[in-house]
Amino acid sequence: MKLSILLLALLLTCGLYAQNGTLKGKVTDLDANSAPLAFATVSIEGTTFGTSSDVNGNYQLSLPAGKHLVLFSYLGYDTQSVSIVIVKGESKSLNQSLSSNSTELEGVVVQATSKKVKETALLLDQHRSMEIKQNIGSQELSRKGVSDVAAAVAKTTGVVKQEGSGTIFVRGLGDRYNSTSMNGLPIPSNDPERKNISLDLFSTDIVEYISIDKTYSSRIFGDFAGANVDIISKDHSGEGFFNFSIGSEVNSNAVQQDQFLLLSDRNYMGFSKNDTPTDPLKNYQFTNGLNLKNRAPYGMNFGFNTGKSFNIGQQGQLNLFGTASFGNKFKYKEGVVKSVQAQGDATKDFATKEYEYTTNTTGMFNAQYSFNPNHKIGYNLLYINGSSESNEEYRGYMRDLADGPEGGFLRRGNYVQNTLLVNQLLGEHQINDQFKLNWGGSYNTIKSDMPDRIQNSFRIKDSQYYFTTNSVTDNHRYYQNLNEDEMAARISLDYKFGKDSDLLYRGKLTLGYNSRFKNLDFKASQFNYRLGTALRNVAVDPYNLDAVLNKNGFDNGDFQMETFLGDRNLDIALTPQTYKGKQNINGGYAALEYKLSEKISAVVGLRLEQIRQDMEWKTQLDLQGDENNFEKTAFLPNLSLKYAVNDRNNLRLAASKTYTLPQFKERGLFMYEKATGSIKGNPDLYASDDYNLDLKWEFFPENDEIISLTAFGKYIQNPINEITITSSSDDISFANTGDSGYAAGIELEIRKNLFSFDDVNTNKLTAGLNAAYMKTHQELDSEKVRKENAFGADFTHDTASFTGAADLVMNADISYIKEWNKRSVMATVSYAYISDRIYSLGSQQLGNSVDKGFGTLDFVFKTKLSDHLGLGLSAKNLLDPSIDRVQENLNQDILVQSYKLGKNFSLSLNYQF
Repeated sequence: MKLSILLLALLLTCGLYAQNGTLKGKVTDLDANSAPLAFATVSIEGTTFGTSSDVNGNYQLSLPAGKHLVLFSYLGYDTQSVSIVIVKGESKSLNQSLSSNSTELEGVVVQATSKKVKETALLLDQHRSMEIKQNIGSQELSRKGVSDVAAAVAKTTGVVKQEGSGTIFVRGLGDRYNSTSMNGLPIPSNDPERKNISLDLFSTDIVEYISIDKTYSSRIFGDFAGANVDIISKDHSGEGFFNFSIGSEVNSNAVQQDQFLLLSDRNYMGFSKNDTPTDPLKNYQFTNGLNLKNRAPYGMNFGFNTGKSFNIGQQGQLNLFGTASFGNKFKYKEGVVKSVQAQGDATKDFATKEYEYTTNTTGMFNAQYSFNPNHKIGYNLLYINGSSESNEEYRGYMRDLADGPEGGFLRRGNYVQNTLLVNQLLGEHQINDQFKLNWGGSYNTIKSDMPDRIQNSFRIKDSQYYFTTNSVTDNHRYYQNLNEDEMAARISLDYKFGKDSDLLYRGKLTLGYNSRFKNLDFKASQFNYRLGTALRNVAVDPYNLDAVLNKNGFDNGDFQMETFLGDRNLDIALTPQTYKGKQNINGGYAALEYKLSEKISAVVGLRLEQIRQDMEWKTQLDLQGDENNFEKTAFLPNLSLKYAVNDRNNLRLAASKTYTLPQFKERGLFMYEKATGSIKGNPDLYASDDYNLDLKWEFFPENDEIISLTAFGKYIQNPINEITITSSSDDISFANTGDSGYAAGIELEIRKNLFSFDDVNTNKLTAGLNAAYMKTHQELDSEKVRKENAFGADFTHDTASFTGAADLVMNADISYIKEWNKRSVMATVSYAYISDRIYSLGSQQLGNSVDKGFGTLDFVFKTKLSDHLGLGLSAKNLLDPSIDRVQENLNQDILVQSYKLGKNFSLSLNYQF
C-alpha cells in the first residue's frame, strides 16, 4: 500500500513537472563593464517563484507554461521587468543588465544610496577582490545599533577597541601600527599622544561602509602593520529625500547619582572659549571657575540626512547629499586605583569617582557631478567638533602628600575640544575601454585644545580638608593647544590588457603616486599654585575653591602663580613649552594584476617611499631648545595570490614588507604630566621594519553567508614600546626595546542564515561569529635601551607579549529580520569578549600591568512602523562586568584598578519625509 502511494506521488510530480518550462540566463552589471552581477534577485511578479543569480551571474528557474512578468532586482540598482512566454518542456534564455540608482535600505535610520551599504554586496565585493579585504556597511551597522566608527570597526574579526577611547588594536597591534583614511586620503590625528584620529569622533551617519585592510597593498602608505581603516563617506543618487531623527540615552550609573558634578563654565554643546590667559602671573584672570556644577545626566541626540539629484543636459547629473547631527552622553564610574611597588607597598591607594560628559557635532556635505557615465568629480566637506569633560576624584592614601590615617583627596578636571575640518576633491575618468584615471586631493586641519586642566591636592585631618604640596605642580592649571594641517594627494592610472575570448581583460597595470605633507604646532603652559603657609594651614571646602583661590587672595599674597620657568619676576616665565614638527612622505608605486588561469589570479606590487621627519622643541626638559630629524627610504614589495577553488571557495595568500614610524610626541623632548605619572618623549627613537604574511580560506554558501579561516604572522624588527625608565620618579618614555618581536594567530568568521520563514518577503533568523586567537612575543633588552638612548631601563622579564594584545577576541550576534508591505522589524542580540592583555611592561622588579578579560552583551531593536516613521530601542552593556587591571608582581598579583561602566539604554525616532 505504501509503495503504491509513493509511485502515485512520483507520477503526479512528473506530470506537474512536464507542464513546466525552464528560464535561464545571466545578470550583468551595466556600470562595471558588463561584469557578472552575483546574488541579484530574479522573481516572477504575483507568484512565489524566484531565485538568485550565482557568483557568475547565472540563474535558472522552472516555471509553469504561460505568460510571465520577470523582475530583475538588486539593491542600489533599477529594477527591470521583462514579459516572456514559457512553453512546456522547452528552455528559454533571457539575459539582463542592471544599472545603479538610489533605493531605500531596510531599517529605520540609514538612507541607502548605493550597493555598498548592503551586507550581500560587500560580501560579493570581498569574494571578487584580488586582495584580502574586510568591509562593514551601514546596513550591518544599523542592524547592530552601532553609532560611531570605533565601535563599528570593533565588530570585525581580530579588532579590539580600547576602553574609554576611540583607539583600536588590530591583531594585537595598537595605534602606532595602524593608519586611518577617508575615501583613500589620510586624515590627521586629534591627539598629540596618538598617531590616528579617535574613530569615535565619526558618527556612522556619514558612513556608507568601512574598509579594513589587514594586508598591505602598494596604494597604501607604508607606515602600516596592523590595518588601514578607510572610511567611505555616504553620498546620494536619485530622488530627493529628507530624514530627521531624534533620540535619548541614559547610563544606569549616571542617573543614580544625586548630583552629577561637572566643571563650571564649559559649553553644553561642546563649543567653549579656549584662550590661554595672557598674564596670570601678575593678574589672576582665569576665565573658568574652580567650583563644580550639577547637570541632569540625560543624553540626547538629533540629526537629519537629505539628498537630491539634478539632471543637467543630456548626460550630466549633479548629486547632492548632506547630513548634520548632534549628540551627547553622560557616564559615571567609581572604583579603585592603586600604584604599588614590586614588594606590594602602595604609593597611592585611591577610591575613585569619575563624572564624564561628551558631545559630538558632525556636519558633512557631498557633491558629485557626472559629466557623462565615464567622467565624474566629487567634493566632500566634513566638519566634526567633539568635546569631553570629566571630573575625577581620588580619595585615599598618597605617599608624601597625604599619608596620615585619614588620607587625602585629589581632584582633577579635564576638558578637551577637538575640531576637524576635511576638504576632499576626487575625480574618476574612464578614458576608454583600457585606460582609467583616478585622482584625489585633500586639505585637512585639526585643532585640539585642552584648556584649563585643573588639579588640586588635599590632606584630610579631623574630617577637614587642607591644601597639600610635595611639589609646586601638585596644584595647577594647564593649557595645551595642538594645531595640525595636512595636504595629501593621490593619482593613479589603470591600463587593462590581455582581452580573452569572453571580451574580458586578464590583466591590469596600475601606476600611481601619493603624498602627504604634515605640519604640527604644539604648545603648552602650566600655571602652578605656590601656596602660602597660612593658606596651607586653613581648612577649605574642596567643592568651593573659588572662595579661596580668587583674585582677592592673589592680590593679598595668599598664593602666587608660577610656571616651569619661574614666577612673575622673570620676563621669560610666560614662554610656553613648544614643539613643532614637519613630516613629508612621497611615494610612487606600480601594481600588476593578472589572471593566470581561470582559477589563479595574482597581484604583484612595489612601492618606493621617501620619508623625512623634522622636529624642534623648547621645553622644561631642554630650556635652550634643540632640533632633530631623520630620513628613511623604504622599498616595500607586496604579493597577493588568489586561487578560486570553485564558484564559492577561495584560497588567498598575501605577503608584504612595511615599516612603523615613531610619532611626534614620542620623539619630542616634552614632559606630559598625568595624575598617575609623567610621560616624556625620546629623540633617539627610530623606525621599525615589519614583515607580514597571511593565508586565508573563504567559503560563500549563499549570497549573504560566509565562512572563512585566516592564519597570519608578523615579524617586527626593533619594536617600539612605552616603558618605565630607570629614574627616581618612575617616568614613562618610549624606546626600541629589543631586536625583534612577532605576532601570529588565526581568525575565524561565520555568517549564516539559520532559518528562513518566507520565500518571498524577508523573514529570517541569522547569526554571526568572528573570533581571533593570537600569540605575540617580543624580546626586552635593557642593555640595548641603555646603549641607544639617554636613559636606561631595567625590565623585570626578558620577554613579553605586545602591550594591548589579547590572546582571544570574539564577537557573536543573532538577528531576526522581517519585512512586509514596506514595514520591517529587526532585533539583534550581540556578545563580545576580550581576554587578558598587557597594559604596560614591568620594570625594576615590578610586574606587568594586565587588563583582565571581560564580556559585553547588547540588544538592539528597530522597526519601521509606516512608510515614514521608524522606532529604535537599544540596551547595551547588559552584563556590566567589572573592568579590572592587576599588576602581576613576582610574589603576587595585586588589583590596581577596578570599576564598572553601567548599562546604557537609548530610544530613537526617525521620520522620512
